[in-house]
Amino acid sequence: MKRILICLIVLIVAGGLQFDHSPAIAARPADAEPENAAVDDQAERFAKFQETLSGATLDGEYTVLRDSEVSQHSERYTIRSVRKLPEGDYWLFQARIQYGDKDVTVPMPLEVKWAGDTPVITLDRVNIPGLGTFSSRVVIDGDKYAGTWSHDRVGGHLFGTIKPSESEDE
Repeated sequence: MKRILICLIVLIVAGGLQFDHSPAIAARPADAEPENAAVDDQAERFAKFQETLSGATLDGEYTVLRDSEVSQHSERYTIRSVRKLPEGDYWLFQARIQYGDKDVTVPMPLEVKWAGDTPVITLDRVNIPGLGTFSSRVVIDGDKYAGTWSHDRVGGHLFGTIKPSESEDE
């Protein structure tokens, strides 16, 4: 065992072993892309998200899954405005929510997580006044949305299209 250790030391000292100094593991060179590029990308994503949803209507369907039964219903969300809040991943949505016999307009601070450049509106047991407590994940993809939702022991899917609102009183 001592011989092997001595041989390794001799090879290292003599330069017999070469170490990989590939760029993948080397320190970033001084002329590399600045770190603020990530901040610029984030600012662009945030601006696009705000522009897509402010003054937009999400018009689609939701399903209700109960045991082995599935029913499908219309839903409509008219989003007056969306803006980033200063703390964490929260955004303030001013939205009119219409589904079933419900029709309410509420301000909602909602968490938005990002999967790369794709926003995911995330609710974890959020109480929406007049509607109840919900959990949900809604992916915004261009002019489409899709996701899952749960309310108490009931849940389902939701999906539809995003389009500019026709009027402020919609």
